[in-house]
Amino acid sequence: MRSYGRRHRAWQRHHGQPLLLVADRPSLTLAAARALFHYRSELAPLATALTLFLSAAILHSSHPDAWPWILLTAAVVAALTLARGIPWNIDRAEERIYAGTATAAAGVWLAAATAVGPTSDPLPMLLAAATVAFAVPWWTHRRRRARVRVDRVIQAWPDIAEHIGLAGSRVMSAVVDVWGWRARLHLTNGQTVADVLTRVPAIESGLGTRPGAVRVEADPTHAGRFVMRVLADDPHAGAIPWPGPTVQSINDPIDLGVFEDAAKVRLPFLRKHILIGGTTDAGKSGVLNVILGNLAACPDVVLWGIDLKGGMELRPWASCLARLATTPAEATAILRDGVRVLDARADAMSHSGDRVWQPSPQTPALVIVVDEYAELVEQAPAAVEAAESIARRGRATATTLLAANQRPTQKSMGGGALRSQMSIRICLRVRERRDVDLILDKGMLTAGWHAHTLDAPGKFYLLADGHTQARRARGYLVTDDDVQATAARYADARPALDPLSEKATEAEDVIEGEIVSDPEVTLRMVLHDAPPDGLSVPELMHFTGMRRTWIYDRLQQYVHDGQAAQVARGRWRAAPD
Repeated sequence: MRSYGRRHRAWQRHHGQPLLLVADRPSLTLAAARALFHYRSELAPLATALTLFLSAAILHSSHPDAWPWILLTAAVVAALTLARGIPWNIDRAEERIYAGTATAAAGVWLAAATAVGPTSDPLPMLLAAATVAFAVPWWTHRRRRARVRVDRVIQAWPDIAEHIGLAGSRVMSAVVDVWGWRARLHLTNGQTVADVLTRVPAIESGLGTRPGAVRVEADPTHAGRFVMRVLADDPHAGAIPWPGPTVQSINDPIDLGVFEDAAKVRLPFLRKHILIGGTTDAGKSGVLNVILGNLAACPDVVLWGIDLKGGMELRPWASCLARLATTPAEATAILRDGVRVLDARADAMSHSGDRVWQPSPQTPALVIVVDEYAELVEQAPAAVEAAESIARRGRATATTLLAANQRPTQKSMGGGALRSQMSIRICLRVRERRDVDLILDKGMLTAGWHAHTLDAPGKFYLLADGHTQARRARGYLVTDDDVQATAARYADARPALDPLSEKATEAEDVIEGEIVSDPEVTLRMVLHDAPPDGLSVPELMHFTGMRRTWIYDRLQQYVHDGQAAQVARGRWRAAPD
C-alpha cells in the first residue's frame, strides 16, 4: 500500500493534472431556469393557466364524464374561501373575495374543458382573458410583493450578514404582516442580541430600508436568537383616534393604544401603581386622558386628582373626580386621607381574614392621580411621606397612585422609594438618553428601549408584567371634545366611597391637643402659641408640613396684615393684640 502511494505521487509530479473547463457564462437553459425561479411569484398566474389547460386535456381524454364532480368541488372550495378563507388560510375580506372568485372561475372553466376539450371554442380565449383579469390584481397586490421581497432578502441574507458583522447568522422563518414583515433569526455561537442592537443602522443599510425601519427583539426562549421586524411604512405616522372607553370595571384591562404590529396595548390597572414619564409635548396628557376616560366609565373605582398647575390638566375631568386638589394644602389633605382609607381597609381586612380588597360599586377601588409629581414634591413636601406610604402598602387595599412626571429623578420623586414601587412604567419621548433608565429601569437603554428616538407625541414604550420587550406603541388621541363628552356621560354614574372609607376621611389631624385640618390654620395656631423668642422657619415647616417658600409667603402676608411679627432674625410669632 505504501509503495502504491509513492508511485502515485511520483506519477502526479511527472504528469499534468486534468483540467475541467468551465464556461465563462452559464448556459441558456440554466439562465432561463434561474429567471423562472427568481420571478416565480410574478409568473404564478401564467403557470396556473398552463396547469389548468394541461389538466383539462388529461381529464378530457381519460375522464370526460367527471365534469360534474369538478364543478361541485370548485363550488364548495369557493364557498369556504369566501366564508372563512379555507383552505388558503386567508383572513382579509378583499383577499377572500379574490381567491373565492378565482377558484370559482377556474372550476367552471376546468369542468367545461373536461367535458368538451380545452381547445374547443371559445375556451382558449376565455382562459386567456381570465388569466389577464386575475393577473393584474395579483401583480399589484402589496402583500404579494412584500412576500417576494422577503423571499429575496432571505436568499441574500448570508451575503448581507457578512457585510454587517453578523456572519454565520441565518433566517429561520419569516412572515409578512400588516405593516411589513418579521423574521426569526439564529445567531452564530458567541453572538447575542446586544451585538445585534449595535448593528441596527448597518442592518437598515444592508436591507436598503429607510432609517428607523428595523426593530430588534430578543427571543425569550433562546439567547442565540432574535426577532427582527422591518416596517415598510411607519404605522404610527398619524394620530390614532380614541374609540372611547373599552372597559366597564377596573378588573378589565384598558386599551392604551396600538403596537407597531397592529396589536392593541391592553393593560390591567387594578392593584398597580403607574408612572408616566416624558419630556414636554411628548404626549403625557394624552396617555393620562386615555386612562382617565376608561376609569371614569368604571362604576367600581373612585378617582381623586392632584394638579398643582391650577388644575390645567385635570379640571376638565372634575365632574368625574370625587376630589380635586389644586393647592399644596389640598394635595396634602388628599394624600393623608388616602393613607387613612388604606389603614381603615387594612384594619377591616385583618378582622375579616380577607387578603385583598375586592372592588365593586359598593366597595370601589381608590385611584389618586397626580399630574407633575415634581410640583407636589416641591410645593407640598408633607404630602410625599403619605404618597410613599400609599405606594408601599396600597395594592392589597386597592388604593393606588397614578403619577405623571417629566423627568422622574430621585430628587423629583421625593428622594424616597416611591419610584421603585411603580409596577407599570410608560416612557414617552425623552430629551436625554440617560432619562430612559430614570423612567424605566437601569440598563433599559442598553437593552434597546430607545425612547430618545421617538418622533411624535403619544409614542411610548411600556414596561409592565407581560410587557418586557422593547416594543414601540402609540397612544390614542383624546381630543377636548372627547374629554367633555366622556366626562358628561359618566358624571352622574360615579360611585361614592364605601362607608368604612368615607368615615376614615372624616378624621382630622391633631396638633398639641387641637384639631386642625388646614396647614394655614396650623400655622396661625403655632404662631399664636409660640414662646416670646418666637419659632424658627424649620420649626414652622415641621408643624405645618409645608415647604420653606410657602412658610415665607404666609409670614410676609401675616406681617403685612398685622397678624405676625419677626421677634429676632429668622424667628417669628403672632403679633401682640
